[in-house]
Order: sequence, then C-alpha cells, then structure tokens
Amino acid sequence: FLPQVDSANAGRVLASDAAVFLKKSGLTDLVLGKIWDLADTDGKGILNKQEFFVALRLVACAQNGLDVSLSSLNLPVPPPRFTDTSSPLLLSGAPSSDLPWAVKLEDKVKYDAIFDSLNPVNGLLSGDKVKPVLLNSKLPVDILGRVWELSDIDRDGMLDRDEFAVAMFLVYCALEKEPVPMSLPAALVPPSKRKPLSVPGAMPLLPSSTKESHQSLPPVGILAAKTPLTQ
Repeated sequence: FLPQVDSANAGRVLASDAAVFLKKSGLTDLVLGKIWDLADTDGKGILNKQEFFVALRLVACAQNGLDVSLSSLNLPVPPPRFTDTSSPLLLSGAPSSDLPWAVKLEDKVKYDAIFDSLNPVNGLLSGDKVKPVLLNSKLPVDILGRVWELSDIDRDGMLDRDEFAVAMFLVYCALEKEPVPMSLPAALVPPSKRKPLSVPGAMPLLPSSTKESHQSLPPVGILAAKTPLTQ
C-alpha cells in the first residue's frame, strides 16, 4: 500500500494523502480520526513507514469489529480492505457485496419473531418500541447507544426487519462479552443495504480534534439512563 500514498518515495505519508487513501476503507471519519491520532505519535501530521503500518493495522482491526486501540495491534486479523475500482491492487479479499451475511438464517428467524411481536408499522419499528428490548439486555446505556447507531444503517430513526436483526446480533455479541465494534463490519451489513462505496471529492482532514467527535447522536437520546430497566 505504501507506494500508492508515498509517490515521492520519501518514506513518509502526509495527512492529506493518507486521508484520501484511508477513506477507501469505508470506515467513518470519526474512526479514521482516532486511527490517525494513534498512528501519528508525535502529532506532526506526517506518518513514517512504521506509523503508516500501524494505521493500516488499526484499519484492519476496525473492519473486523475490534476496538481501535494499540492493544489490538497484536491480535490476528485479516489484511485491511480498501475499495477502489481503478486499482485492483487495493482490493483485498471479496468485495463486501459478495460477503455472506454474519446473521445466520436460524437466528434471523428468531429475530424476525421478536420484530413482529413489537407491532411494526409499515415494516418499521420506532426507537420507542426498540428501546425496551435493548434495555432488557441490561447492557450499559453507552453500549446500547452504539448498537442503535450501528443498526440504524439508513439513519432514519427507525429499524426495519434487517436492521433489527443487526441490533439483536450486536446485543447477543455484547452479552457474550464480545466488544461492540466502532463501525459496522462489512459482513454485518445486510445484503439489502449493500451498495458500492463512492469516495467523495472533498476529503475532510483526519485528525479528530474537529468537533465531530463531540456531536451528540440522537440514538443515545432514546436510551436515556433515566429509563427504568424493568420495562
């Protein structure tokens, strides 16, 4: 990967070049900002070869549902995946549209039964209807907020049948003490929601000193800690 972002062969990568390249991982700006902060150890906005490899390793961790932290660097993960149809060298493994869905068929049947029992309207469940189910898991509210954020893939404040299955899958993973990922792994995106990733022309700067990391997300609001857990 390094020659593609270090065309001058200077042994270092500038933030602007890295932003364009890392964006092709499909991870959110928030996660990429965290990856950059961890990799750019001296805060100069430039990565040397070793730091760039750390960034790639953290991308692979995030894509496979692991925490973006230095402690994840020694865990075994597949190589990072980058989508760029103009460069076959960047494509590692199968495209996300060909990945089998992580939600097994027998589990999907169970999740669908729960979905139907909550009286969906036009095939959708509002946050108010999903909230008691999530709270019933007794998981921490911040974890449940992340579950909602990841499962509401189209960001409409409602969950359809497939999105609800993603939420249930993440809840059961968390109950098994598996970490809830910072961004939705490609294998967890329902086939009905998969589409080719388009890389926008204007790239935001990566370092997460921007205000984005402090935005309050609506999903957390539906899981306010005041809500009793006995529902």
